[in-house]
Amino acid sequence: MSDIHPFAGLRARADLAGQVASPPYDVMSTEEAREMARDNPLSFLHVSRAEIDLAPGVDLHSAPVYQKAAENLQGLCTGGVLLREKSPCFYVYRLTMNGRAQHGIVLGASVDEYLSGKIKKHEVTLPTKEDDRTRHIEALQAQAGPVFLTYRERAEISGWVAALCRGRRPEADFVAEDGVGHSLWVCSAKNELAELRRMFASVEALYIADGHHRAAAASRVRESRRARGAAGPSDQFLAVAFPHSEMHILPVYRLVRDLNGQDSASFLSSIRERFTVLETGSADPARADEFGMRLDGQWHRLRALPGSYPADDPLRSLGVAILQDNLLRPILGIDDPRNNPRLDFVGGIRGTAELERRCREDMRVAFSVYPVRVEQLMDIADRGMILPPKSTWFEPKLRSGLVVRELEGRNV
Repeated sequence: MSDIHPFAGLRARADLAGQVASPPYDVMSTEEAREMARDNPLSFLHVSRAEIDLAPGVDLHSAPVYQKAAENLQGLCTGGVLLREKSPCFYVYRLTMNGRAQHGIVLGASVDEYLSGKIKKHEVTLPTKEDDRTRHIEALQAQAGPVFLTYRERAEISGWVAALCRGRRPEADFVAEDGVGHSLWVCSAKNELAELRRMFASVEALYIADGHHRAAAASRVRESRRARGAAGPSDQFLAVAFPHSEMHILPVYRLVRDLNGQDSASFLSSIRERFTVLETGSADPARADEFGMRLDGQWHRLRALPGSYPADDPLRSLGVAILQDNLLRPILGIDDPRNNPRLDFVGGIRGTAELERRCREDMRVAFSVYPVRVEQLMDIADRGMILPPKSTWFEPKLRSGLVVRELEGRNV
């Protein structure tokens, strides 16, 4: 059973939703956020990346940043940009990219189910990032960024969502600057709320696709509020749940600044002990044990030799794990991919042309990898395993600011 809850959200006014909605806080730098929000005072980046409204060089985790975020959220509310629902709601959120649509339910997910493991994780969270999101929620007294969830598709839910989208116009409907379409339907009738809760009660588990730190922060805020005896509906966190069949995962590429003291010839010789190395014009691997490698202005195709990795291991047979275990660690000396300053990552949405650019400018070698499938992610989470860092890049991204969940509000 998955216990989901409607809530009386703060929703971006329909005619302003395209100006308000912004990419997630953690997919851009401060400079990129400042440029994106320039000349747009309604951008939700003024809430999620409030440092852009303070002096350059401000400590991103200092009290003035969180205070400014709270002030900016309040300004959007008092200015009539964010409107509070009159009663608890669920929302249907459709994302459309390159003609492909996916439909999620905006909901309050259970903190108890997160803590008990019914909402399943595949990533290790970092205390510093948990601290940041915890302070952000506490300053706003609201959850501003949704956690991206998935679940094994149920035909009953998909049919219900499809019928709703055919039967009424969305409250918000716009195409963002990156070409992704965003549509939002409000579901507030009591029979709709009851029906969705009934259908999700048969969903055995929810899986965090993206937003592990936001979920962890929500649980910390709940525990803190309980300890203080604070009232308010903090037992849920803002989330959007999509059926697994509609999810789209891209790879996360790896780049390394040097060859660990080797020249190109000795580096390639070391690789040939574990991989077949072919020269090829293609940068995109066709399966998990293949990799594209950009070195000295040329693409090579690598294929792991049979027996060089445990093919029956659901975790170590992933492309990102094969690359780490057979090349990055033993040949390039990357023992801790989470913290090694010689290693960098690029989301697959940027394409392999970005790897070529970085190799011209500041990196010595780059690797394209085969994406993790959503079924693999769920299987690994079911087993209580953790994916290697930076294994998945989900597209399209959820926008922040379309719906905000307050900690003090009318929720059920």
